[in-house]
Amino acid sequence: MQKYLKMEKQPIIMGILNATPDSFFDGGLYLSENQLLEQVEKMVKAGVSIIDVGGYSTRPNGTEVSETEETDRILPVVEAVRKFFPQHSISVDTFRSRVAQQAIDAGADIINDISGGNFDSKMFSVIARNPTVEYVLMHCGADKPDELHQHFSTQNIVKTVQAFLSEKMQQLIETGVDAQRIILDQGFSFGKTIPQNFELMRAIPEFVKMGRVLVGISRKSMIFKTLKTTPQKALTGTIALNMIALMNGAEILRVHDVKEAVETIEIFMNYQNKNII
Repeated sequence: MQKYLKMEKQPIIMGILNATPDSFFDGGLYLSENQLLEQVEKMVKAGVSIIDVGGYSTRPNGTEVSETEETDRILPVVEAVRKFFPQHSISVDTFRSRVAQQAIDAGADIINDISGGNFDSKMFSVIARNPTVEYVLMHCGADKPDELHQHFSTQNIVKTVQAFLSEKMQQLIETGVDAQRIILDQGFSFGKTIPQNFELMRAIPEFVKMGRVLVGISRKSMIFKTLKTTPQKALTGTIALNMIALMNGAEILRVHDVKEAVETIEIFMNYQNKNII
């Protein structure tokens, strides 16, 4: 049996907070500030560590959002979460450098960029200018937002993603970003086929060698299409893949369902402490 990776520290949960009307799973559920804060409170009680605020849905066939609309959605939420939940880290899911800087000014601790700097050439300099901010570097395989879900041809998806992340990490470091501030995300379901997604899951240990790894597969198409169901019925598959991700060395799980993910980590940590191989 393949050995699982012994964790140096307990993994943590990044809870998804979509301030959008059209996200693929929970779009439109939390549009008022009270609804958003109530959802944050539920996640905090369940054991979340990071709140990931998004104002631009990147689902397939999503609607383009202007920079002004994105900031109007995000900034009040960041300010409110910082005020009422000061002990928790705030991540902002954006690929725009100006939105990122405004979010940092409002209290964000992490910028979660699905494009890995591909959509905005000024993003890396923003991260470099803010030395306490962490950066989620994701591979999407696209050069602009409307290409996000086009499958690209590659003979070896693992090497392709590794090469992209390695190159971008080097660029970040050369810009002045400490390597410890960079979190790697393989970009599951962005421009990738279902077999490619599972190949990347199996290869997580190779990415762990490169740095800290975040896995975001919550209710995504690689799960619900495999199970021939819907995002709303993909929780069991999400739990299963999150456990695989943990056993392969993931440090952060980005999820919609915080309670279930926290329980998954608890089971994993107990299993790991038994030293079972």
